[in-house]
Amino acid sequence: MLEGINKIGDLEWEVPIGYVANMRVPGRFFLSRALAETLEEGAVRQLANVATLPGIVKHSLAMPDIHWGYGFPIGGVAAFDMTEGVISPGGVGFDINCGVRLITTPLSEADLAGRKRDLIERLFAAVPTGVGAKSTLRVSNRELSEVMVNGARWAVERGFGTGADLARCEEEGAMPGADPDAVSAKARQRGAPQLGTLGAGNHFLEIQVVKEIVDPEAARVFGIVEGQVCFMVHCGSRGLGHQVATDHLRILESALGKYRIQLPDRQLACAPVDSPEGRAYYGGMASAANYAWANRQVIMHEARKVFAEMYGIDYDEMRLVYDVAHNVAKFERHDVDGAQAEVCVHRKGATRAFGPGAPGIPHAYAAVGQPVLIPGSMGTSSYLLHGTTTAMQKTWGSTCHGAGRVLSRSKAKKEVRGKELRLQLAEEGILVRASHDSVLAEEAPEVYKPSHEVVRVVHEAGLSGIVARLNPLGVIKG
Repeated sequence: MLEGINKIGDLEWEVPIGYVANMRVPGRFFLSRALAETLEEGAVRQLANVATLPGIVKHSLAMPDIHWGYGFPIGGVAAFDMTEGVISPGGVGFDINCGVRLITTPLSEADLAGRKRDLIERLFAAVPTGVGAKSTLRVSNRELSEVMVNGARWAVERGFGTGADLARCEEEGAMPGADPDAVSAKARQRGAPQLGTLGAGNHFLEIQVVKEIVDPEAARVFGIVEGQVCFMVHCGSRGLGHQVATDHLRILESALGKYRIQLPDRQLACAPVDSPEGRAYYGGMASAANYAWANRQVIMHEARKVFAEMYGIDYDEMRLVYDVAHNVAKFERHDVDGAQAEVCVHRKGATRAFGPGAPGIPHAYAAVGQPVLIPGSMGTSSYLLHGTTTAMQKTWGSTCHGAGRVLSRSKAKKEVRGKELRLQLAEEGILVRASHDSVLAEEAPEVYKPSHEVVRVVHEAGLSGIVARLNPLGVIKG
């Protein structure tokens, strides 16, 4: 472990005030000894840098998938006072509302025997993937504004899903406060042809089987059983979200002098939450987040159609368990020094994990907390968990979002051969389809921390509870 960091619990560490100059609060992160070997000094410094931002409340936080990012570390969580605090694109990321949804089917693994390759090919044909992928769905500029305001509801109202899906999305698939006027013409131009596309990088559409039930009662509530075939969608706001982040970072960097904000790193560019620049960024970010929910809704619809046509199952038999966002800033009410207060919570590569009885989660899930989805990396398990009261107390109702990279994409390409990986995974019974084998090298299981260890940490730290483990059967990568 790095010098100057204090161990304050079995899995909890503190970065004390003074680790970098002008820290206002300590940093806290959750990590096992095994994962400590992958901890980057640069990521810890970023965590400490976040603690210097005006109006930060309690702590600068990071989950066990912590790694170096833009401004904030990936895995970073921070809450800011609504009066004195700031909002920062670096605390959200460029892929606004990159997120995950999990859908169950009535199928078992045996039902896929002999037809899995055909299923993968049909899904690959139905969902455009890869860098710059374009959809057959065309939206006008006016319709794009409606997407940015109404999110997943826009898609459902046009036949891409059912009303029941909306109740099982974080924010019911649309954040309030979206302002399409804060989205530039260039962002619109990039987003218009991409609605319903998977994109590239770590995004995927994965067929999975429920391999193990750990919490039978929560699994019953979530409607998931051992041996069941499911599929998971992982993607975000595509070029639109990236452009929104790029545009507003430029604006916020130029506003630093206006608000006399001094930063240890200009990648932390920010503005007061209730400033014209802060409100404009929030409006643009919420617009991109809603676009992402609509995007995942359309992809899920197309995948459901493929399953229904191939296996003769009803569309409604494929039930959305939940959809969670990874990269977003939201206004939420939390306990601050014994009183409820509204704060602006940034989650960057971190997942909301609201506990039992918390507001904003589906009524049917209230007794166990919201579902939490932690995807693996092609050859490794994904996990369904539930939110906890401990997370509400310690991390603003937050947990990890995935395994966390240990190798950059460029290094991965040098060390892993995509074709060899594809053949190796096939031998393990995992069929992979990608636009190019080089994509597989970038996202090989070994370039990530072990998902089971990351999930074990958040489970044992009480930030979320394991419900089920799902193993990959087939993966579509961008």
